[in-house]
Amino acid sequence: MKTKEHIIKSVETGSIAQEMEIEAGDKLLKINGEEIGDIFDYQYLVQDEYIEVLVEKADGEEWMLEIDKEFGEDLGIVFENGLMDEYRSCCNKCIFCFIDQMPKGMRDTLYFKDDDSRLSFLQGNYVTLTNMSEHDLERIIKYHLSPINISFQTTNPELRCKMLNNRFAGEALQKVDRLFEAGIIMNGQIVLCKGVNDGEELERTIGDLTKYLPMLESVSVVPVGLSKYREGLYPLEPFTKEDGIEVLETVHKWQEKLYPSYGLHFIHASDEWYILAEDELPEKERYDGYLQLENGVGMLRLLLDEFEEALEKERGKKQRALEADVCLGKKGVVSLATGMLAYPYILDMAKKIEKAFPDIKINVYGIVNEFFGEQITVSGLLTGQDMEKQLRGKELGERLLLPENVLRSGERVFLDDITVEELEKALQVKVDIVKSSGRDFVDAILA
Repeated sequence: MKTKEHIIKSVETGSIAQEMEIEAGDKLLKINGEEIGDIFDYQYLVQDEYIEVLVEKADGEEWMLEIDKEFGEDLGIVFENGLMDEYRSCCNKCIFCFIDQMPKGMRDTLYFKDDDSRLSFLQGNYVTLTNMSEHDLERIIKYHLSPINISFQTTNPELRCKMLNNRFAGEALQKVDRLFEAGIIMNGQIVLCKGVNDGEELERTIGDLTKYLPMLESVSVVPVGLSKYREGLYPLEPFTKEDGIEVLETVHKWQEKLYPSYGLHFIHASDEWYILAEDELPEKERYDGYLQLENGVGMLRLLLDEFEEALEKERGKKQRALEADVCLGKKGVVSLATGMLAYPYILDMAKKIEKAFPDIKINVYGIVNEFFGEQITVSGLLTGQDMEKQLRGKELGERLLLPENVLRSGERVFLDDITVEELEKALQVKVDIVKSSGRDFVDAILA
């Protein structure tokens, strides 16, 4: 069998790899005589203080490099494929899967369903464990990889099989026992579907998962996202305000029960539940260090707290400038666009800035998601065409500020392939992308 080759994309300046004259375009073949299956094999094999690295140069010549280094010191190699292997697709057909609710005609990558446990460690993806092989499980334990993010939905084996449309989904939960026994840190997720895994089933699931404390550090409860493209799919209904209140009562009850024993609140409701129930967001201490930000748990609380701190500093600067008879020059008109979920909070933040700096006018626009349907309210699923349509003719001022999660990672392209430059041209305004912190929010407006 041919040795697996891993093409090197670049070499970091000043790294061991550069010192050993490894270059972009070279191929990594083996480390210590062992083939490298993927990034985890590589990271494990390069840990030692002495390693032998087999590299194939661009002209086909093979170099055996003997390297002495500090334990755990990286070689400084970046690979063409960050995973160093093919991505594994999902074998489930979950009743709540958002990819099945996508319209036709979008780019191919948006329809790829991954359930690759390796991406849990690399990118924070949540995995169902149904696609995790025995080899994968053994490597996680051997390499002691942590944390792994697990999408539970329910601990009722029969119901889990139904929700994932996979007859092995129930028994896959047994892998959690082995991860727990091996001391692997875990985080969990429950995608809640009305009339399916809520109510008594949610109570059962939370109760069952507490036995994995403290290795299972947190579990989030998030409402299923329902687009308008659900023809032929499992009939799911949106949650109501009363449903939101009930979910929060369940979550808060378990938090109060568990915190005294473990020092963790463990079970967390995503921000959507508080907005749906018209309840106040918890204080930051309730989020245990924001372990589930990627699931929208505490994202608004963190944003608001960072914003208040940043704005207070700017007020201080303004006061000192006034006392020194110095003009700060903070004036002008800017606009903000965001999803309907965060809109009330962004509007309130904008008003506070206007009060502190009266020469600044801020227009805040909540964008209704017509592309996926009005029930989708997060900014991360907004499209360029919805923003163009709903912002056309509005007072946008000198700049339009958009949150960075509206773009494809690392690119200036929206979900529907409209570019930032195309939106700027259509609206005739400069578009600035704002990072997610409250400090960045204040800085972007006062720039």
